[in-house]
Amino acid sequence: MSAYAGTGPMSAESLASGAPRPALGAPASGAPAFDAPLPLPRPAPGAPASAAPAPRTIRRLRSAALPVGVAALDGLVVNAVHAGPVLWGALAAAGALVLRRRQPELALAAGIPGLYLGHLAFAPLIALYFLAVHRRSAAPGAVGAVLVALAQFLPLPLGDVTLLRLDHDTVLDALDSCALGVGAFVLGRSARCRRERLREITESRERENRLLAQHTLATERARLAREMHDVVAHKVSLISLQAGVLQVTEPGARAVRETAGVIRDLSVDTLTELQHLVGVLRADGGNTGDLAPQPRLADLGRLVEESALPVELHLGDLGDLAGPLPEAVERAAYRTVQEALTNVRKHAPGARAEVRVGPDGGRLHVEVRNTAADGSAVAPELPAGGNGLVGLRERAQLLGGSFTSAPLPGGGFLVRAEYPV
Repeated sequence: MSAYAGTGPMSAESLASGAPRPALGAPASGAPAFDAPLPLPRPAPGAPASAAPAPRTIRRLRSAALPVGVAALDGLVVNAVHAGPVLWGALAAAGALVLRRRQPELALAAGIPGLYLGHLAFAPLIALYFLAVHRRSAAPGAVGAVLVALAQFLPLPLGDVTLLRLDHDTVLDALDSCALGVGAFVLGRSARCRRERLREITESRERENRLLAQHTLATERARLAREMHDVVAHKVSLISLQAGVLQVTEPGARAVRETAGVIRDLSVDTLTELQHLVGVLRADGGNTGDLAPQPRLADLGRLVEESALPVELHLGDLGDLAGPLPEAVERAAYRTVQEALTNVRKHAPGARAEVRVGPDGGRLHVEVRNTAADGSAVAPELPAGGNGLVGLRERAQLLGGSFTSAPLPGGGFLVRAEYPV
């Protein structure tokens, strides 16, 4: 006959209310864990910081005292019915529960004798639960479950099988003992699996957040790189061109003063636009679009005048559009013309260019074509990063448009872009 009749339902309820604390500080769901730390008292208003209790110390004390107190109370209740060494065994098993996290094997070994001494199931079941939770391998917990089941089932004296009878009560006792051991083990392994799953989910989300942050940073850097290229390359190429003119101009001539004035104006414009870009880089969140230069199609006339190239500008009637032109599209069209004229100065000095911008079929068309280079002109020595046309293509794709660039028969070059409006 079992040494602990009717233990099955009691232990099942005890363990059901002892769900493990979620890993990584996640709040518990469902029933509270039997060793969950209680809420900490807040220090009184105006009290010094030293008056507040140490949270970690109190948490540890309460976490250790709760299961130990439950196991000790179990021994006191049983001792009221079964006097003798039961109380001392219960106290020893309860005290060993302090080691349930670091040394759950020792806590279980100290609690198993209580199953022989009397109705002392709380301490070994709690120790078995923590053994299943805190060990990576399931083998120690499985062995502990077998030992708990055997200790619960075998009668006194130890292992005296002559007292066993194959009857209805014996079968129920065997099933009850197996349910206790296996139940505590399964609950512990389930808690460990849940904790590991939560850890994996948290790590996965952290990786996703890092990748998203890296992608956002790369996208922003690419945008700023395109903006820096578009703003600076055009102005610097003009400065270089005017400086070359200044070199071949006779000293003291009026043209020297005019060219120097142009260089000064271009330098001031370039510095102003760089200051705008620095403001974008220093902006802390929010919409930084207002800090960046916002050229519009109405500025194309000035752009052509500053290009120092023979350019024919054909600007269509934007009033034919169904609504106002999106700012992003207008800006992209301006940058396309700006980059194309910059490339003409770099690679086809002395060439003539033709710029056409206008709506057609619900889309804004931008086309810049130039003739072959004039052999009498010398191209300014400017570095070519090779990213200008790539940046224009990326702009068009981001806006849902298209971009093409190709050489023309006879040595010219064509740049064409279309943007949805």
